Amino acid sequence: MTLWLAIIAVAAVSFTFKAIGPALLGDRELPPAARNVIALLAPALLAGLIVVEVLGPKWTGIDWTLLVGLAATAAAWAWRAPMLLAVLVGVVATALARQLPF
Repeated sequence: MTLWLAIIAVAAVSFTFKAIGPALLGDRELPPAARNVIALLAPALLAGLIVVEVLGPKWTGIDWTLLVGLAATAAAWAWRAPMLLAVLVGVVATALARQLPF
């Protein structure tokens, strides 16, 4: 029961924080500097998650197959492939690299 109370409390706090912004701003626009920072939050978070996933727990176990997949995704994206296709290329490259005998 305590777990469910914690989940409900976290959901309520998250909802409240998300509702405060529009309630306080009303019809006003955010300043350009704030919009630029908000636009960069998602790519920065994604880059951090990728780095943590590739470097492993406590940054000690670099998984070379993930590096292969990441490089394949970057190459497909550089060749102007749609993002879904680029991610699929990375997944396939990682799976093939994991099948190698070393």
